[in-house]
Formats: sequence, structure tokens, C-alpha cells
Amino acid sequence: MGLRRQRRLCQIRLLYPTSGKPNFYSGGKVVHFNRVEWLVEPDPATAAAASQKNEADLVELPLIDLCPMLKKSSGVVVKVVDPGGWMPIMVLNHLHPPFDNSKIHRAIWPALDQRVFIDSVIGDQSELGATPTGFFTPSLPIASRAGTDIFDGSRDLAFARKMIEESGYNNEPLLLMAPSDRPVLGQVTQVAREMFQTMGLKVDHQVMDWGSVVTRRANKSAPGQGGWGAFITVASAQTDSGPGTAPPMRGNGTKGWFGWTTDERLEALRASWFDAPDLAAQKSIAEQVQRQAMESVPYVPLGQLFQPTAFRSDIKDNVRSSFPVFWGVRRG
Repeated sequence: MGLRRQRRLCQIRLLYPTSGKPNFYSGGKVVHFNRVEWLVEPDPATAAAASQKNEADLVELPLIDLCPMLKKSSGVVVKVVDPGGWMPIMVLNHLHPPFDNSKIHRAIWPALDQRVFIDSVIGDQSELGATPTGFFTPSLPIASRAGTDIFDGSRDLAFARKMIEESGYNNEPLLLMAPSDRPVLGQVTQVAREMFQTMGLKVDHQVMDWGSVVTRRANKSAPGQGGWGAFITVASAQTDSGPGTAPPMRGNGTKGWFGWTTDERLEALRASWFDAPDLAAQKSIAEQVQRQAMESVPYVPLGQLFQPTAFRSDIKDNVRSSFPVFWGVRRG
């Protein structure tokens, strides 16, 4: 009876949707279209052309390089509807050389220029990127710059190379996975390769499709036996909103997320964050988490990107969210 009653309630909610203005997952959920057809088009130029020819009402992730052209196209609107943006991150494999050496982790900081990574994607569209950033989404309450002062100064590549030389690095190759079918990640990975080489690391830059990256990143074997050394991905604003929501921000070793950082203090701070009584206490603990992450480097924050969406000008009331939701959207 309980299950039947639940089903009945769900049917009632579907028949009588909540009214009012939608706000991501909250607010009204009035549907104005009978059907949504979600098509996958791997070629960004073809997707952009479909928008220009009025063959598609919305292109979720137009190639950023094509956005200036789309903005000039009749009947096309290009707009950022995701207020939190993406946080590109570089994940390091802590199980095998070279990143099983904490001195090599920390050599990244004086070499890192987040602006170069972001500019490789947005070019002169400066409104689509933000730097410098810490480990948490800048526009959300938990974010701070605690412990990240090094991001503000000029790069010191000579110091980074010195740190590598003093680390005992034995010229082990760094297997850097580069996705061929994700333009943003591919461009940022090219910057990472150049940075690592300038630091004095030997880089094995392997290009593969994103599906292969996702499969291979779960392999804990050494790079020469099917494993890996580093890869770049993006986290949503919600994922990086705090220590409790970010899987890469863990220190529980092989039980954790890809990269498998072991850091007992990071884990202890994360646990205490859940027990914090209010936002002020959460923010204080998050600052300690960030300082500790600068030491153990579970991942490397690379800045913030704001991905535009392209849609036909008669599509109205797109909900501001980190991925498309279609309640409230109408043709007008």
C-alpha cells in the first residue's frame, strides 16, 4: 500500500506542477513543450551551423572559439546561463612516479599560471574566465584565497626547476592523458604539457578519446602497465562548493577518488567540516582544508571558466543552472 500511495502522489505532482518562477531545481516547474529532443553532435562546427540554420533551438556547449561568430548570426543568442561556471582541475596520480613524491607536487605552484590555462580556451573573450582561484568555487560562500598567495605573483620557473632537481627526480616519464574529443580539456592539457616540460619533467603526452581517459583513470597500475600520471577534467560549481561535495578533495588513499591522495589531516578536517555548526565555522575549516591541500596537492586548480550556451532568439526564459533544465523554457 505504501508503494502504491507513493506512486499516486507522484502522479498528482506531475498532473499539477508547481507554479511560479523556476530557480534551478526549486520554484515553479511549468512545462511549455510536449517533447524535448536531445541530439548528440560531436562536431562543434556542425552543431554551430545547426543553430545558425534554425535546425536546433539550443546548443548546450558551443565551442568557445565559435561564439564570436554565433553572436553575429541572425536569430542566435549566446549567453552564459550557468552562473557558477566550471572549475578546470589537474589530477595527479599519487601512487606512482613522478607524483608519488610530495616535493614534485609542490614544485607545480611556482610554475603555475592559471591565466595561461584559462586563456588557452577563451582567447580574448576575457569575460568567460576568472583567475586566480583557490580550490573552491569563487562565487560561493566557502571560497577563499587562504594559502594561495603564490598564485598572485609572477611565475618562478627557475625555482620550480630547482625544486625538481632537489626532489630526487630520476627522469621518470609523466604519462599525461589528453582527450582528443573534448576541445576545452585538450587545449588546457597542451598548456600542462608545456608547463611540465619547462619544469624539467619528462612528459609522455598520450592522446586518446575521453572514454579512454575515463576508463584508464581507474587503473591503479604503473603508467607503463596501463596506468597514468596526470589528466585534466572540470568540476561544476556545485562539486567544488565545499570540502564535503568535492570527491577529488579527499585524503583516503586507494579508497578515494582517482589520484588516490593519502592525507590524514585532510580527511580529519573534512570530517570536522560536516560537524561545523554554522557557515562561519564551515568557512574557517574550509580555509584550513585549502591550506592543507596546498601541501598534499590532491589536485591543481586551474581557474574558472564560464561556458556560454547558444539558442535561438525565440527561446525565452532559459533557467540559470549548471546543466540544461527545460521547465519554464518557452517559445515566444
